Amino acid sequence: MSIITKHKYMTAAIDSWNSPPQNLTLDINEIHVWRVSLTQTESGLQTLAQTLSTDEQTKAERFHFPKDRSQFIVSRGALRAILSRYLHINPSHLRFEYNPYGKPSLIIAQSGNTLRFNLSHSRRMALIALTKNRDIGVDIEGINPNFPCLDIAERFFSPLENSVLRSLPEHLQPTAFFTCWTRKEAYIKAVGKGLSIPLNQFDVTLAPGEPAALLNIEQNPEEASRWSLIELIPSSDMVGAVAVAGDCWKLHCWEWKGEF
Repeated sequence: MSIITKHKYMTAAIDSWNSPPQNLTLDINEIHVWRVSLTQTESGLQTLAQTLSTDEQTKAERFHFPKDRSQFIVSRGALRAILSRYLHINPSHLRFEYNPYGKPSLIIAQSGNTLRFNLSHSRRMALIALTKNRDIGVDIEGINPNFPCLDIAERFFSPLENSVLRSLPEHLQPTAFFTCWTRKEAYIKAVGKGLSIPLNQFDVTLAPGEPAALLNIEQNPEEASRWSLIELIPSSDMVGAVAVAGDCWKLHCWEWKGEF
């Protein structure tokens, strides 16, 4: 399913995720987001593990719990498999470099100067977002109705966001909280500076039914107009968001099913 827009506001719903075409291309004005199940068979897990670099395999082995280890392998292996479809490079041959804040990118020789991507995973699912020649960030979170939303929001959200969150009916607050969190995380991941950007120094929308948007950045008010936020609904109990530089794009949502 394709969603076309020339403005900043769009939502990819649960039923938006479909199988990609055989001949997959990424045009300059497109954003592709892949939904990845982190539940794989043992043989599938082994196949993905074999495509990882030595440092990725070492990192995987550091996880104490097998579930965390397998989810890391699947998310990184799926990222390699998906990137290989665009670049026509063997997944195991892909090489990444990292900025000072840990954000990965492809090396220049493998289109790292044009193809941009970002990865996020939570619970049983990952999202991988790709575009060309513009910064991009993605985040996914599971909705936890028992999470101490108001207490955490008081520490990390802006005064405006706290005010909106507290004004909502109690049963809507968990979804609104995680909606806000994913939008803020997607933005700081797109910028590539992680939590060095204080979460309480910029505002995003979070109320149910309100379009995803970056409203204001305290230190640089003009910066907000440079970014678009896209709401993603990968499942009934999860929320997600993509932040991307610019405001004219076509969104495609694909389902990864273990293809190489």
